[in-house]
Amino acid sequence: MNTPDRQQLHPELLARFPDLHPPFDGQSALTEANRCLYCFDAPCTAACPTHIDVPRFIKKIAQGNLRGSALTILDANILGASCSRVCPVDVLCEGACVYHRYNKKPIEIGRLQRHAMNVFLQNGAVLPKKSTSLKYGRVACIGAGPASLACAAELRQQGFAVTVFEQQPLPGGLNTYGVAEYKLRAADSLREIEMIRSLGVDFCFREEVKPSALAKFENEYDVIFLGIGLGAMHKLGIPGEDHPAVINALDFIARYKTAADLAVGRHVVVIGAGNTAIDAARAARRLGAESVQVLYRRDQQHMAAFSFEYQQAISEGVEFRWWIQPTAIHLSSDKSAIESIECATIRTAGDGTLHCVACSEFRVACDMLIPAIGQSPLLAFLETLRGVKVEHGRVQVDRATGQTANPRYFAGGDCVNGGREVVDAVADGKRSALAIIRILEAAHAG
Repeated sequence: MNTPDRQQLHPELLARFPDLHPPFDGQSALTEANRCLYCFDAPCTAACPTHIDVPRFIKKIAQGNLRGSALTILDANILGASCSRVCPVDVLCEGACVYHRYNKKPIEIGRLQRHAMNVFLQNGAVLPKKSTSLKYGRVACIGAGPASLACAAELRQQGFAVTVFEQQPLPGGLNTYGVAEYKLRAADSLREIEMIRSLGVDFCFREEVKPSALAKFENEYDVIFLGIGLGAMHKLGIPGEDHPAVINALDFIARYKTAADLAVGRHVVVIGAGNTAIDAARAARRLGAESVQVLYRRDQQHMAAFSFEYQQAISEGVEFRWWIQPTAIHLSSDKSAIESIECATIRTAGDGTLHCVACSEFRVACDMLIPAIGQSPLLAFLETLRGVKVEHGRVQVDRATGQTANPRYFAGGDCVNGGREVVDAVADGKRSALAIIRILEAAHAG
């Protein structure tokens, strides 16, 4: 599982994308860990979707037991390293910290978690096995994103054979391809996955899983876990959007993270106001765009992005414009470049629907357009699965187990929750793995 050396690929990239939250050094981590009150009924643990025992791992840092701290994290969340960087801790664990009650700064749980995980990974990342024998049952995980990785890791640790199938050349899903560089570098995502591979999880890359392949999987594997995420990003549906200077936000992020050939425009416009839109906008600024505007058809109160992401974008020079809808893309006379985007002002009707105000059209200067208006569900693929129910573009599962209406299929992550956080996908994957283990053990016992 090779990845290009990021510093050789982009000599100045690391300087443009410094860590959003720089790592602690040893003394700073020790000082911060000793601030923790080690609450018995810790609200931070309850707020974490994977329920990491936060007081326990922090206390081990205070005691100098960094390996023990990391193992505490990994017991709950196998992707504890990446989650320490990409989780919205402001609204999860740190948002629940009891220090808020006393108007004091909450414990920096995310940075402490990152510190413990960094030391663990640097020291070999050897995970203890929960079972030393190979048990009955084979499992296929479709997709190599966080949900499948968590499912596969738990199954393999407990002695079950697992193969992960991924259509991309590298594993990790959005952790590798879709998270902004200043949050999580591709190399760090892949380093964490090497730890999972070392457990004995098998990976098959460039495997496009088609409906015709499912019969083969069903013959070769006892259980199939679907961690297939979401599909392609939604189109704007306006004239001119097939131009090469229109690149959706996920492709834009993937290109600058994993390739050397992305040239950013001088005047970039991002459509949408979710966290991915803001990641793309901030990246465009860091890559040298003179101006970056985010256009959204509603106002700030309706945007999907977290408020702290919005504030950080503002501080980096990103401009936000509300109640605007793009209606067309205007090209140069030779059609080689985008010159501007035609937009209209949006208003809300009495019934709550949005409509363009008559005669409100105007143009916004632009030479690179980045749509970020969400991903479509993989309906065409999902609806071919026998007995797997899909409603509103989501796989329907028993939320306690992740099992679908077809008892041999389980699912988790974005294809179930519609697109939440990495930590939610990890929780889904582990929950399914534990249910699969119970089923396989019962079948073997019978």
